[in-house]
Amino acid sequence: MQIPGHIDPVPVPRTVTPRADGRVDLLGLNKMQIQGALMESQLDVKQAKLRAKQLFHWIYHRGETDFAMMTDLAKPMRLWMADRFVIGRPQVVEAQLSSDGTRKWLLRSDDGQDYEMVFIPDADRGTLCVSSQVGCTLNCRFCYTGTMRLVRNLTPGEIVGQVMLARDALGEWPKGNMAAAVDDEDEDDDAPLYTTDGRMLTNIVMMGMGEPLYNFDNVRDALKVVMDGDGLALSKRRITLSTSGVVPMMKRAAEEIGVNLAVSLHGVTKEVRDEIVPINRKYGIEELLQACADYPKANNARRITFEYVMLKDKNDSDADARELVRLIKHYKLPAKVNLIPFNPWPGALYECSSPERIRAFSNLIFAAGISAPIRTPRGRDIMAACGQLKSASEKKSRAELDRLAEEKQAALG
Repeated sequence: MQIPGHIDPVPVPRTVTPRADGRVDLLGLNKMQIQGALMESQLDVKQAKLRAKQLFHWIYHRGETDFAMMTDLAKPMRLWMADRFVIGRPQVVEAQLSSDGTRKWLLRSDDGQDYEMVFIPDADRGTLCVSSQVGCTLNCRFCYTGTMRLVRNLTPGEIVGQVMLARDALGEWPKGNMAAAVDDEDEDDDAPLYTTDGRMLTNIVMMGMGEPLYNFDNVRDALKVVMDGDGLALSKRRITLSTSGVVPMMKRAAEEIGVNLAVSLHGVTKEVRDEIVPINRKYGIEELLQACADYPKANNARRITFEYVMLKDKNDSDADARELVRLIKHYKLPAKVNLIPFNPWPGALYECSSPERIRAFSNLIFAAGISAPIRTPRGRDIMAACGQLKSASEKKSRAELDRLAEEKQAALG
């Protein structure tokens, strides 16, 4: 029964991994979820709403992880929060720097699963390649990640955590001090006395480990936090979600997330795409391209990007280029084609097309009035290039998962 004037708390999502110390990690929660967590800890509605607004600012705009530094909160409130909550970050297992400036991090979750993220700096932008799963279920044959099994989906906190960690590493949080807090109800009105500097991290691509549309809810919730204007405030025009072709989820992605779309095409015939992108056996090229044509956000200003890895004697002929042009024009797609030289990895079945062949392929597409830039490989020397990400995580048996769950429950009491 709903009590008049009463507001039920928004529960902390089940996707938040419980901690052994019983505290709740606020990373990845939106304002309403933070408010719900505070109300679950017996803060009244008015206080919870006020504190949630302040916490959201400190977590996502300032990048703060220490409650003691939140100077517009009274000291007793800071202590109260520190007893009940944490603001986490993924554990960094290894950080590597490529000779071309690309940076790769191997990260570890609280339950011991490893995943990777990559930062690619350019003269006019800095792009963070974010993972959505530990492993992958699609088994694309040119992709190193595809040789892994799917272990599990990443939570919203683990997805947002990659963005937060990159901003930590790049030193991109606002600097300076907040105005001194006062212990009254207007304490959140104090003007901030800090400045922001130019930022290197300008773009996000959901092109790391995993298929984002097979972890739709968590990816959607994470990106909404990233796009919130009161926090990280990254524009949806600077975020690209890549899919290998999960057709039923593409319309939802447009309606519920609204970011740019990239499609891992990589082949223009059923035979070739069935081989290198096995999801094609479920959702064929025609069905996929029709979904692209129906994508609500696609227009000339926000073109769909087709990712096309160049594989020697597999998908790189002049005939393949002409068929690609025909398909794009047949479905009247506002599109560009990113041509990706194949990045080798141990045990790969394919070789990269020659530079001359890639240029000829690109020229044929450009001649038809469609943009087809050739992507410069980045981070190859640290296995950070497209298709090279893989962690050491392995899929656990059902018995092992049950044992770990029992141990965690015992630790929680």
